[in-house]
Amino acid sequence: MAISAKGMAITGIDDRRYWNWVSTEESRFHTVAFLQQIWWFEVDGVVKFPLPADIYTLSFRLHLGRFSKRLGRRVSSFEHTHGWDIKPVTFELSTSDGQLASCEHYLDDTEQDYDNGNHKRGCWIDYKVGEFIVNDSEPVTEVRFSVKQIDCTHSKGGLCVDSVFIIPTDLKEHKRKGMLK
Repeated sequence: MAISAKGMAITGIDDRRYWNWVSTEESRFHTVAFLQQIWWFEVDGVVKFPLPADIYTLSFRLHLGRFSKRLGRRVSSFEHTHGWDIKPVTFELSTSDGQLASCEHYLDDTEQDYDNGNHKRGCWIDYKVGEFIVNDSEPVTEVRFSVKQIDCTHSKGGLCVDSVFIIPTDLKEHKRKGMLK
């Protein structure tokens, strides 16, 4: 399951001084939210769905920097990218039956991102929030998720928000190991 940025509540999204919608072929939804600059960063979402019994992984798909195509080639601009190395962002998920998961990440870290084999700037990164278990598809499972950095001591900008993925954990592991294409 994939939830578009347009399906989430994004603080300040209606103010073009802070956010813009950017068309791209790099998203399955063909549009991502680009943050120019803001002090209070918060993206929230909720989904209610009768998920089959399984263990699921929830992750956010984010990109530092603004990208475009020039002469048919993909280029990234980091002109507005700032503030993500000062304090970490907090990722959270909760389910209607009381399961909770949270983690923190510095989004702009010039260290090598060993899990993904690349540097974080200019690449789409799937930030794993956590896992949750569905024991039965009835009743409908409600999953709430968020990413936020609400410390107003500094501004931050230059981030694209694409989507949230909810994927069966074993499917994600098979894909990582190359069993699925």
